[in-house]
Amino acid sequence: MTKTPPVVLTIAGFDPSSGAGVTADIKTIAAHNCYGVAAITALTSQSTAGVRRVEPTDHGLLRETLQELASDVEVAAVHLGMLANAKLVDAVADFLREHPRCPVVLDPIFRSTSGAELLDSKGREALKAKLLPLAAAITPNTDEAALLCGAPVTNLEEMRAAANRLHELGAQGVVITGGHLEKAIDLLSFRGSKGIEQEVFRAEKIKSNSTHGTGCAFSTAITCHLAHQRGLPEAVLLAKAYIMAAISNAHPLGKGKGPVNHLYRMGQARRVGATPAAETDAGH
Repeated sequence: MTKTPPVVLTIAGFDPSSGAGVTADIKTIAAHNCYGVAAITALTSQSTAGVRRVEPTDHGLLRETLQELASDVEVAAVHLGMLANAKLVDAVADFLREHPRCPVVLDPIFRSTSGAELLDSKGREALKAKLLPLAAAITPNTDEAALLCGAPVTNLEEMRAAANRLHELGAQGVVITGGHLEKAIDLLSFRGSKGIEQEVFRAEKIKSNSTHGTGCAFSTAITCHLAHQRGLPEAVLLAKAYIMAAISNAHPLGKGKGPVNHLYRMGQARRVGATPAAETDAGH
């Protein structure tokens, strides 16, 4: 009998262009040999050119959806994306407290690249207070980390300080992505045997117009590796390699920022992509 793949639950919004949101997450989950199930937090009118409108899901419907899924399948890991408002954040937090068996990866999505608000101010405060302490890992970019910490995050030292602040707020693992900085660096910070340990990932920037949804795909890929029971440092390293390959193998689509190629492995032999170098520091 074929072994059942681990089930990954993604709780996020719907992007009709499938560059981000639940449909992109499902593609990423499939690419990592997991089975994806989803609960939608918002419908959006958007394309590669940007977000035009957001309609949050009824929080009661979200609660029912999550309970129904949990009663039917054993979820190995949970990915949290766009959550829209405080009522939806509360619904998700209640669900996670009732089902504390698996790792949770939180991608704190506050605004779209085009500037649309995807989580209101009350929602941001609820996320900090109620979801951040439940997360095995949180994956903000530098702008999101700055909003969470209330301080600028523009270089490596500020990334380290923000990671430490997020640990103080309850996060177990922190991955701050800096792909749009002058030099592309990501910082992993986690609680290890020697206290807080930090690793810096450096990679060459890939010149591409197909970068829509990179944050969603990155955080979802980490979730999948945790579902496969890999440790967080290995999960981040493998997710970085996946994103680099997904961007490199993307094809032009739409009139704006095109999506990464989540399923680039289909139809071709799997090949080893470039892996970003890592530096390890302890005690920061």
